[in-house]
Amino acid sequence: MEKIPSFQINHLRLRSGLYISKKYTFNGQPITTFDLRMKRPYHEPVMETGSVHAIEHIIATFLRNDTLWGNRIIYFGPMGCRTGFYLIIYGDLDQEQIQPLLERAFDYAAEFEGKIPGDSKIECGYCDDLNLELAKLDAAAYYNVLIDLKKINLNYPVARTKKLD
Repeated sequence: MEKIPSFQINHLRLRSGLYISKKYTFNGQPITTFDLRMKRPYHEPVMETGSVHAIEHIIATFLRNDTLWGNRIIYFGPMGCRTGFYLIIYGDLDQEQIQPLLERAFDYAAEFEGKIPGDSKIECGYCDDLNLELAKLDAAAYYNVLIDLKKINLNYPVARTKKLD
């Protein structure tokens, strides 16, 4: 079985940043998957599940309600490793095009006050695991990455060929 693109990068050298994970076409429509890498793998602790869950609720709601981008958002959701999120958008896009949107979204999450969207047992499968304070800290840290992106935060490192034991 062929490895998926995200398993073909060197996570030991990966930094927090904004990466293009994959571009493809579906029913003639271009689609771009972005890797929003909030934590540096194996150098920083992963996000707590309550933070990941709260960020997912807040940012997904923000993105889908954005007047310019909302109808182009296909998916926003967490990586299983808890080091970031995937954002899938209609269009053949690059980081420069979505950076302002993500800056607004993560600034909004970092300053969020009130009830988290979807914070009820009717609306969510497990709303007991939402941590707004941790989410605000993680969102603020990633916002600081977004506003100072450099080449190292935009291009995946080359994959390792040597097997780790």
